[in-house]
Amino acid sequence: MSNSSMMLNEKKYNRLIIVLSVLIPVVVAILFGVKIPNVEPLSFLPPIYASINAFTALVLVLAFLAIRKKNVKLHKQLMIFAIVLSTSFLVMYVAYHMTSDSTKFGGEGLIKYVYYFILISHIILSIVVIPFVLITFLRGLTNQVERHKKIAKITFPLWLYVAITGVIVYIMISPYYV
Repeated sequence: MSNSSMMLNEKKYNRLIIVLSVLIPVVVAILFGVKIPNVEPLSFLPPIYASINAFTALVLVLAFLAIRKKNVKLHKQLMIFAIVLSTSFLVMYVAYHMTSDSTKFGGEGLIKYVYYFILISHIILSIVVIPFVLITFLRGLTNQVERHKKIAKITFPLWLYVAITGVIVYIMISPYYV
């Protein structure tokens, strides 16, 4: 493939990444406000999607360790699995919120501020990480190793933080589920 056709492909994929990076949070925000009438709340989902977040964090660490050992094939498989897990989390999260009212955090004092700091940073970074994951993944798939490594150094800690804080948010709010 010539350099100019690679650049055209990259521009095409970059446009798709921009669209997805905007579309995903907007659609989630819209669906978050939609309540499906006359449907049983999916109240069993929060511990499942929190577990998926925990498993995603583990898979990310295993993928990191695999690439450190130069096991590219395992790294690639684990990263695809991490994306599948994150997508599954998102689908379940949206489904839960479309059938259930949001749970209010009942803690008071310092713990309330800690909870909201973790929650807000988790939400913001879960949006910020989307283009990083997509760009990192695309560069890995297209064997742009040096460019992949460069952005992966940013993507990995962001994504790991989002996965871990998702679990922490669930643990902190779970006593207040009705």
